[in-house]
Amino acid sequence: MVDTGSGKIRVDKWLWYARVVKTRSRAQNIIKTGKVRVNSTRISSVSSNISVGDVLTIALERQIKVLKVQAPGTRRGPAPEAQLLYEDLSPPPSKKEDIVWSTDTVAVRDEGAGRPTKKQRRETMRFRENAARSDYDED
Repeated sequence: MVDTGSGKIRVDKWLWYARVVKTRSRAQNIIKTGKVRVNSTRISSVSSNISVGDVLTIALERQIKVLKVQAPGTRRGPAPEAQLLYEDLSPPPSKKEDIVWSTDTVAVRDEGAGRPTKKQRRETMRFRENAARSDYDED
């Protein structure tokens, strides 16, 4: 059921109800680390309350979501029900063709070459570690 009332709800519960994160403990973790903003204000308290009309900005691992709260919700229901809890204001994701991949950070393999050998995997790991170290050195 979707509660359309104007009641308040804890942010961690709402993130879980809206299926933004898989577990409530994950929701609490991203709030504690400061990755959630309510109406442009960073929150660090898990027990912060939100209400209808608030705009949440959530920094997830590979994307940033901007969600406007439409309803507080009463349970973690199926995905179609969860989508009724918010309006997604996030910018559309960029197309894969638009992403420019740098050849110095991506291991290149011939198509159809099969599974890499143990030696090739170790070389790839060393390559990635060196690339990551050089990224830190540039800062």
